[in-house]
Amino acid sequence: MEKGNETRISKFLLWGFSEQPEMQSVIYGIFLSMYLITVFGNLLIILLTISDSHLHTPMYFFLSILSFADICFTSTSIPKMLVNIQTQSKGITYAGCITQMYFLLFLAGLDDFLLMVMAYDRFVAICHPLHYTVIMSPQLCGQLVLASGIISALHSLLQSVMVLRLSFCAHLEIPHFLCELNQVVHLACSDTFLNDMVIYLAAVFLAGCPLAGILYSYSKIVSSIRAISSTQGKYKAFSTCASQLSVVSLFYCTSMGVYLSSAATHSSHSSATASVMYTVVTPMLNPFIYSLRNKDIKRALKETLGGKL
Repeated sequence: MEKGNETRISKFLLWGFSEQPEMQSVIYGIFLSMYLITVFGNLLIILLTISDSHLHTPMYFFLSILSFADICFTSTSIPKMLVNIQTQSKGITYAGCITQMYFLLFLAGLDDFLLMVMAYDRFVAICHPLHYTVIMSPQLCGQLVLASGIISALHSLLQSVMVLRLSFCAHLEIPHFLCELNQVVHLACSDTFLNDMVIYLAAVFLAGCPLAGILYSYSKIVSSIRAISSTQGKYKAFSTCASQLSVVSLFYCTSMGVYLSSAATHSSHSSATASVMYTVVTPMLNPFIYSLRNKDIKRALKETLGGKL
């Protein structure tokens, strides 16, 4: 391939975690298991939310959207990696790589904004309980999800277009199991300064604004909980937020770990390993966190299973 000739780009190579043949079957089994757990766990949350009328509330509406986004998020990268291991191929087409990158960015951003929306929902429920049903109307819930999707889609479209303007050389090997934005940009032969600026500014906006909204909501929630006189009342109020606090902490800690590790070191293996945490582990654990710590979900699950026995 000649330098700067984008029309000659046919595919990228995803090197994954290990080049040792004996490790491929182990990696395949681990990721297949995690993917199936993620899909079935999140699908169960969605089905319970739809089938149980007691779960037809804004909180569980947002949770079902988050579960659907998590299924799509893992499905964007893991099946391709499993196919590559099975066929002993590391290739992904140029169009396929850009498409994968677009949906990874879109779904990660959607997750981010949904967590902020869910924090706002808990803020209204605890701080303004008498006006909850009026404020969190079905129209507002739909608008919040739609706005989250539009912003995430525009961001991922911007980043994808910015990558399409780059010229690539012959070395198109990505030391990763997916087409991660930074990895793809740094393969370019042309100047990536503008791309880097857009990436950093978007990261500040897309991570900073939702995180600020989440922190503000929970600061108000904590103040309201402290004002409750009874210990039982405090525990009940906090228990409604415990699951989401766990998910928020897991999402931000793992995603920040990816970018901090990639900024601190240039080790491709450490970056790929860190990416597993927020692309696979976090979506897999979310259903367990909500089901194990949520009485409504556990009750709906018992009723559903009990009705089928």
